[in-house]
Amino acid sequence: MTDTAKPTMPSRCAGSPDPSRRRLLQAAGLALAAFACTPQLSATVRARSRLILLGTAGGPTPKPDRSAPANAIVVDGAIYVIDCGNGVARQMAKAGLDLGAIRDVFVTHQHSDHNADYGNLLWLAWAARLHTRVDTWGPPPLQEMTRLFLQMNDADIRTRIADEGRPPLAPLIVPHEITHGGVVMQDERVKVTAAVVEHPPVTPAFAYRFDCPDRSIVFSGDTRPCASLVELARGADVLVHEVMYLPALEKLIASEPNAQRLREHLLASHTTTAQVGRIASEAGVKTLVLSHFVPGGYPPIADQVWRDAVAPDFKGRLIVGHDLLEL
Repeated sequence: MTDTAKPTMPSRCAGSPDPSRRRLLQAAGLALAAFACTPQLSATVRARSRLILLGTAGGPTPKPDRSAPANAIVVDGAIYVIDCGNGVARQMAKAGLDLGAIRDVFVTHQHSDHNADYGNLLWLAWAARLHTRVDTWGPPPLQEMTRLFLQMNDADIRTRIADEGRPPLAPLIVPHEITHGGVVMQDERVKVTAAVVEHPPVTPAFAYRFDCPDRSIVFSGDTRPCASLVELARGADVLVHEVMYLPALEKLIASEPNAQRLREHLLASHTTTAQVGRIASEAGVKTLVLSHFVPGGYPPIADQVWRDAVAPDFKGRLIVGHDLLEL
């Protein structure tokens, strides 16, 4: 805190200023400065973060009732996108978010339900209002994916630059490959920390923690229960976690020709309703948000079913996520 300058007041006469009045003004100035630095007032001027669940389905196949995995955090008008499932740009438009305000994009892992629209999001945002740099973060081969996407759409990009006067797109996208946990990015609004999670056979896969001015928000990505996620989420205000409901899953995969292999994969690389409740409790998170629902699609599973399956193992605030829900 900077020192408060001493007020200078005109004297009552040609002599020195009235000492009693000067002391009164100094005391008032110091009191006001102290009040301005109290935690209560500071909290009111801190930026409020917005969390929007853009897509809450799990798995690569399109679902009629839920969009593919994607989330957004908004702080001071800047948008941070977490995962880019199919249709993320349209979901942002439906949420009333400005595509031109995207500042960073984070991919948790290289599975198609999380990265299918990585390039499309930035390309479509550029066709709208995006004219500023976007940093992207995720596991390899993020840089090669970016290069090949731009190459694949070079004809359209060059046409729009020449015909519509748009800036070149390639310099606006700056990909950063992540291979291990730790602080990934920090700016004046958020600090982002990654943890390696377990989602075999895809490696590396990451969870991300966003420490915003007003709260901390953690995204599990796809993972089975693992200690690294618990540690990342320790004491977080919000944990957005994938979830799998086994009774419905057994019915779903029974008709699949590769049912046994699919079942083994899901159990080895995802988190059940009972497990997610225990993870959130062990980490001491305040609010648990269920997302990336497996199974998804029709027939839909009622919210109460998800809630009842998780609640015995988590006593905090529990939210069953839906597309475009804002928290």
